[in-house]
Amino acid sequence: MEQPKPSKQKEPKPYNNFVRYSGLAIQMAVTIYLGSLLGAYIDERTGNTSEFYTKVITLIAVFLSTVMVIRQVIKSNN
Repeated sequence: MEQPKPSKQKEPKPYNNFVRYSGLAIQMAVTIYLGSLLGAYIDERTGNTSEFYTKVITLIAVFLSTVMVIRQVIKSNN
């Protein structure tokens, strides 16, 4: 009878986690920045002086980038 071979799972190296999570931070920052640029563009085009679209679209970008990061972290832990 053969003994089952122990699974050889590679342990993640510390720098892999650093690269992965710093990449997520950069992705989040770019998403928020682009959202604020889009909001400022729409405010400029509509002549809105209260920066309503900038605030709302930036807030939506923050929410979406947070959801994206959470999904990727959950996916990488499975």
